[in-house]
Amino acid sequence: MRRRSLLGAASPLLLIDSGPPPRPRWIHTWTAAPQLTERHNLPPEPFTALVDTTLRQTVRVSLGGRRVRVRFSNAFGTGALPITVAAVALPAGGRAGAAGIVPGSCRPLTFSGRRDVIVPAGAQTVSDPVDLPLSPRSNLTITVHLRAGPEQPAITSHPGSRTTSWLATGDQHAAVELPGAVAADHWYLISGVEVLATGASALVVLGDSLTDGRGSTTNGNDRWPDLLADRWRDPRLAILNQAAAGNRVLRDGLGPNALARLDRDVLALGGAAHLLVFEGVNDLGTTAASEAAQRRVTGDLIAAYRQIALRAQACGLRTSGATLTPFGGNIYDDPAGVRETARQSVNSAIRGGLFESYADFDAAVRDPSAPWRLRPAFDVGDHLNLNPAGHAALAAAVPTRLAGVTAGPPTWR
Repeated sequence: MRRRSLLGAASPLLLIDSGPPPRPRWIHTWTAAPQLTERHNLPPEPFTALVDTTLRQTVRVSLGGRRVRVRFSNAFGTGALPITVAAVALPAGGRAGAAGIVPGSCRPLTFSGRRDVIVPAGAQTVSDPVDLPLSPRSNLTITVHLRAGPEQPAITSHPGSRTTSWLATGDQHAAVELPGAVAADHWYLISGVEVLATGASALVVLGDSLTDGRGSTTNGNDRWPDLLADRWRDPRLAILNQAAAGNRVLRDGLGPNALARLDRDVLALGGAAHLLVFEGVNDLGTTAASEAAQRRVTGDLIAAYRQIALRAQACGLRTSGATLTPFGGNIYDDPAGVRETARQSVNSAIRGGLFESYADFDAAVRDPSAPWRLRPAFDVGDHLNLNPAGHAALAAAVPTRLAGVTAGPPTWR
């Protein structure tokens, strides 16, 4: 902050100069937590090895913008990932899961000025910026062609995309249609989309299948974080879903534990200003249903939440937690109700100030007549995950005060 005097007065008057306006910065507008692709989630034949394959995928952004760049991940690859060419476009009809694109909307991506790029094992790469106006909460198409395919069969993906991707033979990255393409309801190789903005920031959700969208509609974009973005409609705030189905806080499961992936999936995200943690059911459900074991995992979970909050706050993020939702009748349920007692203990800690604020998801979806189980109208059928009505109930339960993580309207660049 600079001071300058107003000359000509009897005594100098000091005026405060607020300095130059804030500069634009890259903000993530969409993310998917990278995961190792299990055998049953590999691309379908004849594209399993991704050799001479065009891969077209759609994602739903939260913030809009005029300039876009894309992140590609080889986090779980054991060899190099050579991308021959990549492009972004607007999907036909603006639809999630569309195989076609809007004519004239295709924009080639470059990487340090080159059309191709090799992503080393364990690494990610960020494309150069490209001009492509995006509306808030709209769909974006990302297409890549891989001539040789990955050096090793292990590839990085996000199996729980709830969005249809398309695979075709040869280089068709700019094709308006993909006749004969094969569908796969997974995302592969992509981990983030960013827009250039001033005065905007992001709320990141760290979670498991309940946030990843189990039970939501394929190509419907009705996971609860999507519905939260629709509810708030805040042009200054990105809502980033960094959930992974089957994930646990304390131990590896389907992917690294939440403590291990916190740096990559939350703290390293451009523009992250607020973290909402909704995870822990899988820790309780996969721990033995004995009083001693559940007491231990309850204490460990609460300590882990404190660690997550401390690490996030050290990076300048505000923190919130969400209470764990019921699972009575699920395979995690036990006759003596030991895990339910542990769930209530964890929720008491979350409500009691473990984070700076909390969302009471438990109260939002539990059955009032039997609070150890989900309300039947919200149950997808496994007595753990939620149908679209249940996802809407979670979105409605997030306090609006959590939206106040940015100041001033954004400027898109």
